[in-house]
Amino acid sequence: MKRSTLKTGIILGIITCLFTITTNAQSSDKNQQKPQRPTIEELLKEMDANKDGKLSLKEVKGPLKDDFKKIDANEDGFLTKEELEKAPKPSKKPKKE
Repeated sequence: MKRSTLKTGIILGIITCLFTITTNAQSSDKNQQKPQRPTIEELLKEMDANKDGKLSLKEVKGPLKDDFKKIDANEDGFLTKEELEKAPKPSKKPKKE
């Protein structure tokens, strides 16, 4: 009787360890995924301070500000939804060491 109880305890311990290792490995994989780029609608909602449906140079920030002149196809000083849809993807800056 004691032997079967001991075997059962060992088997349950091994199963618990394997389950814990598998769960931790899966959650660390999820944490390492790259963050998604915001959609055009999210950019407009976040940055369009005066809610006119377009972004001025004063309103934008980050890579969008760096590439403003490239994206502003009609050179009117504003980025529209259509211009943002046609915009080239931002270039990756080299990592500083």
